[in-house]
Amino acid sequence: MKDRCLLYRFVRGSTAIWLKVWLKLESHGAENVPAAGGCVLASNHASYLDPPIVACGLKHRIVRFMARDTLFAGTFRNWFFHGIRCVPLDRTRGDVAALRKGIQILKEGEVLGLFPEGTRSPDGQLKPAKGGIGFLVAKAGVPVVPVYVGGSFEAFPKGAQRIRRGKVFIYYGQPIAFEEIARLGQDRDSYQAIGDLIMSKIAHLREQALVSPR
Repeated sequence: MKDRCLLYRFVRGSTAIWLKVWLKLESHGAENVPAAGGCVLASNHASYLDPPIVACGLKHRIVRFMARDTLFAGTFRNWFFHGIRCVPLDRTRGDVAALRKGIQILKEGEVLGLFPEGTRSPDGQLKPAKGGIGFLVAKAGVPVVPVYVGGSFEAFPKGAQRIRRGKVFIYYGQPIAFEEIARLGQDRDSYQAIGDLIMSKIAHLREQALVSPR
């Protein structure tokens, strides 16, 4: 575990330097992420840059992500992605084992980064949430921090072959207390409502971010 944390911190540190130099990364509201205890960071998703931006925008917590299992193919890649604390996810089917692992991670007091839209937006605009995040949050019983990443679509949109120089920024919003989430219910019918609530918070954060001076 210690070695993996060291690898994570090294990769995060070096990636953060590159993001600040090449893409002028700016981070806002990192203090909204709880200093301890399990929580979900729920971000919009428009680019492969989003996971490293979400992780590099704050220094006081290690952020774990679910990543498609094909990324773990091969000895080195399997070691690397496990080393930076990623959880393999089979996106070709409902991966119940991965969801259970995510719930376990949260119940053990760690931070899990999730993208409610499920995949990258083809045009950079916010898309509806998939039901999976509602299920995971309802079962884990943890707060959710809405996150908005801006500029990543312009720098590296879906289908692009290279990362353009530009400016990216990230806003971490006020946590959504689990009590607010629980009021929507904790059964199958409520999962989409939970996802919709989270996306509405991300949309509101986006509005705030776009009018804030930077």
